[in-house]
Amino acid sequence: MSDQFPRESGVAAAAPAVAELAAGLAERAEQERRVDPGVLRAVVDAGFARHFVPAAHGGTESTYGELARAVPVLGARCPATAWSAAIVASLSRMAAYLPEAGRKEVWREGPDTVVVGSVSPVGRARAASGGWRVSGTWPYVSVVDHSDWALLLALVATGEGRPEPRLFALPRSAYRIEHTWSDIGMRATGSNTLIVDDVLVPDELSFAAKDLLTGLAPQGSAGCHRVPLPAVNGLFFTLPMLGAAEGALAHWTEYAAPKLRSASHVPGPGPGRGFYEETLARCSGEIDAARLLLERVAATADRDPGPTPLETVRGQRDCALAADLLTGVVDRLFRASGTSGHRVDSPLQRLWRDVHSASGHVVLQFAPAAAAYASQVAEAG
Repeated sequence: MSDQFPRESGVAAAAPAVAELAAGLAERAEQERRVDPGVLRAVVDAGFARHFVPAAHGGTESTYGELARAVPVLGARCPATAWSAAIVASLSRMAAYLPEAGRKEVWREGPDTVVVGSVSPVGRARAASGGWRVSGTWPYVSVVDHSDWALLLALVATGEGRPEPRLFALPRSAYRIEHTWSDIGMRATGSNTLIVDDVLVPDELSFAAKDLLTGLAPQGSAGCHRVPLPAVNGLFFTLPMLGAAEGALAHWTEYAAPKLRSASHVPGPGPGRGFYEETLARCSGEIDAARLLLERVAATADRDPGPTPLETVRGQRDCALAADLLTGVVDRLFRASGTSGHRVDSPLQRLWRDVHSASGHVVLQFAPAAAAYASQVAEAG
């Protein structure tokens, strides 16, 4: 472990140093389409992988609130690094739902194991002696090139109608990777395709997806594990966007500072001082609004007892709404930056691309979140 990123100080305290390192390597990581190995090591050393790992396995069982303070710090300098940090924290939290023997196996080498994965139901599994035979192709698995384990959702035929979704944990030796990631944004997340070809997964490395969806964690689990996935899933994808918007505002403000300081409009083409004042005020205000929404999601998840059914769907709604706000902010800043912000060497254009890539995630689409919220409100009323 590097002394530069002490685990005992928590991810929020370590984040600025990781962000500085990531910013210096962001351009190269974009070209290579994966997080720099040294940056990923710093993310792990800072405590993101162990953030939600059970204490019994050496983890910190920490809070959503601390993660909400740390991830945007990374996102302001390199959204792809922030995304990667959030992903390894999220998947380790999910792995805590495994039976005790499975948890011991995943964290046999310690709590800094890098777990990646997908909860898209694109795999297939069938019961076998001692476990399950799993096959499938899962696209868009972020950080997979640096992974130690993968947690994957597959459907099990039950013979009684709808198949049962289950999650399966597989070690790195059990899957292969195809480099298929070609998105215009979040390039450095290395969200490539993971392939499993008829692998036997023992019973202790599997659990029912409904447990994760409802927050039915193993007996004795910490509060951070007893939160239904829908209540917090969007948080892991919007926090990098929050940081990206904050970084975009900082870059744009530096560009606009001379115009904001001028006493009056200088004759010639282009907008007047009022345009820059309104852009600054509106964008900073909408970033603050998105931050408050996400902080409430995190605070609700950290509360004991955890989210109610209405608060769970409200969390989905708030994350999707925050994603819309932040995308609008970065669009406005990008347009208001003039051609200087559109140069290929400008961090602003990278932040703009990364935010748009992140906003396309299925979890952040507002219509499904709105439908779930409205249904719960109607049921509660």
